[in-house]
Amino acid sequence: MTNHFLVHETTDTVGVITVEGVEAGQEITGWQVDTDGTLKMIAREAIALGHKIALVDIKAGDTIIKYGHDIGKAVADITKGHHAHVHNIKTKRW
Repeated sequence: MTNHFLVHETTDTVGVITVEGVEAGQEITGWQVDTDGTLKMIAREAIALGHKIALVDIKAGDTIIKYGHDIGKAVADITKGHHAHVHNIKTKRW
């Protein structure tokens, strides 16, 4: 089985795409490290290798958790399965 994305913690709100070619409408599989479990979801848009996918619906202003760490805040709503990147996530530093 191919794992398309990686999630470290059950509290993560985004996963990281680990393969090339994830397309809109594709069912993808992820590995959750802390539980050694498998996650399945539909990618709602194409997402590049190394970019993030929303695991849950995220509202503008919500904290983004990746690998168990706060990496910033959403500046727009991001629905489950959509691309989460610099166009909708910003640092909290400034």
